[in-house]
Amino acid sequence: MYEAMVLLHVLGAVGMGFYVVLPIMLGGASKSDGNGQAGLAKGLLSANRIAQYFLIVQLLTGGYLMSQGDYAVAWMIIITLLFLGIAALGGIASKPLKGIVSAIQSGQSTTAYVNNAKIMSLIILVLYVAIVYFMVFRF
Repeated sequence: MYEAMVLLHVLGAVGMGFYVVLPIMLGGASKSDGNGQAGLAKGLLSANRIAQYFLIVQLLTGGYLMSQGDYAVAWMIIITLLFLGIAALGGIASKPLKGIVSAIQSGQSTTAYVNNAKIMSLIILVLYVAIVYFMVFRF
């Protein structure tokens, strides 16, 4: 059972890898025209939703793995806080992506929404790299 949970946990981490490429993809959004931005934003919204499902997998498998191991309390707290930060900001990041689509449909500028999404995605990337670091180098 433990090995199956580790496999699912690693697959969940790979699925969350979307947050690594999200800032790069948003960087190209400002170079696209309106229809391209809307299509990209819709695609990123769908991918973000899938990544949110992978976060649920991470929560369940990570909780099981933490209950089976002997980990330092400080490490578990750090991992949990980083996880919650990624989950929260991943959900919050969907608002500017939806804003891009609605702004294009109403003929408004998308600059503010794209910039907001870029900032969110960079923060998520930093949190994701930090959680991977703490997973590899446990104390």
